[in-house]
Parts: sequence; C-alpha cells; structure tokens
Amino acid sequence: MFDPTSLIPTEELKAFRDRIHQVAKEKISPQAALVDEEEFFNREVESLLWDLGLLTLTFPEEYGGIGKNKTAALCIAVEEIAKYCASSALLLIIQAVGSFPIIHGGSAELRRTYLPQMSKGRKLVAYLVTEPSAGSDVSGIRTTAKRVGDHYLLNGSKCFATSGGVAGIYSVLAKTSEEKEKSSFFLVERGVQGLSVGRTEHKLGQRGSNTTEVFLDSVQISAENLLGIEGEGFLIAMKDFDMSRPAIAAQALGIAEGALETLLQSAREKQNLQQPVKELPILQAIIADSATLIEASRGLVYRAAILNDEGKNNTKLASMAKCFAADAAMKITAEVIDALHILDGYGSLKISDAERMFRDAKLTQIFEGTNQIQRLVISRQVLKEWI
Repeated sequence: MFDPTSLIPTEELKAFRDRIHQVAKEKISPQAALVDEEEFFNREVESLLWDLGLLTLTFPEEYGGIGKNKTAALCIAVEEIAKYCASSALLLIIQAVGSFPIIHGGSAELRRTYLPQMSKGRKLVAYLVTEPSAGSDVSGIRTTAKRVGDHYLLNGSKCFATSGGVAGIYSVLAKTSEEKEKSSFFLVERGVQGLSVGRTEHKLGQRGSNTTEVFLDSVQISAENLLGIEGEGFLIAMKDFDMSRPAIAAQALGIAEGALETLLQSAREKQNLQQPVKELPILQAIIADSATLIEASRGLVYRAAILNDEGKNNTKLASMAKCFAADAAMKITAEVIDALHILDGYGSLKISDAERMFRDAKLTQIFEGTNQIQRLVISRQVLKEWI
C-alpha cells in the first residue's frame, strides 16, 4: 500500500529501514501491550536498541554515530519502532535530545571523557529542562547555576524528565543570569551529591518510558562541565528542537501507520462478512483520510529531517511536521477505534492495541513544545519571510 522508502535519501538508509522494521515487528511488538499495561521500563528492549546501535545514531562516528544523514536515520528508526511501541521509540529520541548539548556544546576533553561512557558504557542520558513553572516557555526556568571559583552550584527542580530515573548522565538547563533568556547547559552525572530522583509519573500514554522528577540541591560540578558558552543554553535548546521535532513527528507518523495497519488487517480478516468492507462507505472514508494524512505527514517529516542534515534552516518545517503529524495521529487513531468497533465489536485485542496507540499519540501533541507553541513558531517564521 505505502512506499515507505520514497523519501529516504540513500539506498543504505532504505536497507537500514528494512532491518529496523523487521526487528521491531519480531522483537519489540510482542512486548508492547504488556509494557503499557504494567508501566515498566523494558531493559530487554533497551539492550536491543544498544545492540542495534540506535542509541548512538546522532553521535560522532568515532562514538557509534552513522556519519551522514543523522536526523533522517533517527526519524526512520523512530517511525519503524513507533508502529509497534511508541515508548521504545521515545527512548531513541530522548537519547538524541539529551546528548545534543554534550555533542555540540561540550569541550573536546569533556566529549572524550563522557561520550565513551555513553556509547561503550551504555549510559542513558536525560534532558532536564521542563519545570513545574516552565513547560512550553523554556526561557521561564527557575533552576539556577551560580559560579563559585572553578565550579558551579546548581539548585532547582525538574519535572517530566524522560529517562530521569534510569539515566546515568543529565543535560541540565539552568539560569546563569537574571536576564530571562540567559541560561546554560551543564553535564551532571548520576550519583553526584545533591542530585535526587523524585516520583515516577504515571502517564496517559507512552507508559513504558521512564518519566520522573529530578531535584538539584546545591549540586557542585566543575566549571568544565559547562556545555557551550555561558548564557547560550537557550540557543542550544532551540537548535536541539530542529532535530527533535522531526523525530517526534516521525513517532506520531509511526503510531498513525500502526493504527491504520491494525484496521486494514482487521478488514482483511472480515472479508467474508455479509457486507464486505468495500461496501461500507464509513470505513472507506476513514481509510482514505488516514492514508492521505499519513502520506502528507511523511512528506513533512523527511523534508524537515533532510534539511537539518544538510545544515539548512528547518525551523518552520520542523514545527510544521511535528504539529501536523501529531494532530494527524490523534485523528487517525480515534477514527480507527470507531472503525474497529464497527468491524469487531467491543473486547477485541485489536481495539485494545488501537486504544494504546490513541493514548500514545496524545503525548506527541504535547512534548518538545505543544502544538499550540508549534503554531506560534510557524506563524513567526512565515511572517519573517514576508514582513
């Protein structure tokens, strides 16, 4: 039905896509429902993702990265895994997001010290930005980092930290000036005195991802753990979004594809009904609209990813992709549930899978900037081109 490789830039990435698809279908899919039901972080899947090299895709080549087409490769892997388990796909995204300030802001010595710990040592990294009083407004954070001699003291609290309870390294955004947007990123290791993990959140969707509070109480770190130039953390975060938003869009795309495939499988099994699917206009409309939204989402996702890999500005397209694909996933998963009720009735395993995908899709509208924020970004970028 679909040609999932039509927008993939190289034959190597097409082969990569086929390999990830097979592994996700055979090894990740069978555990997805249980992980969601029991809300646990799946260490077996984590180990599999390390074995496949998927948790270092965006790293420099000498530390396990793929070299070219990093964003496209990340989106491909996320899309294929999200078809079966959005929680597992999220682990790839947060590893890329959390390591971005380290890779692009860390000194050469810091990268030589910590990137091997993350790649060969298989340490997960968490991204500590969101706070109780600063969600979509990254510039509104209250966590502070005060310079004292050759070190900094970090104080504050972070919430909704994906991988917060399982990470070994944290990229922490903290204010280093009274000016609103003057913040900085710091590398903080798990186990340092003053850092503690709070409660684990119970979420609507993507319940197999680990999401926690993290507290910083006079955490002392070396000044060498500053990532980038002091005061430019906000700029690093914005550049990180140019990579992460296409990846979130790819996750939404994968969820939508998984839902539609669930419906089509059910429809194929029901061909012997007294009234075949092809004679049910309601189902035909849902299938047509879903397939169209999926293809439109795919175009935005990979255009945004390829632009980022080419070093070109993709801010507008990244926000368009994230906003459109997430909204599309919500619409598709909701309508697939309705269609499955028509086909299968209540209590079907396929309906249960579709309901999980519906809950998973909702989160794609929220993190990495809500879709309301994406519309503001898109509008600003369009107006900048015209005014």
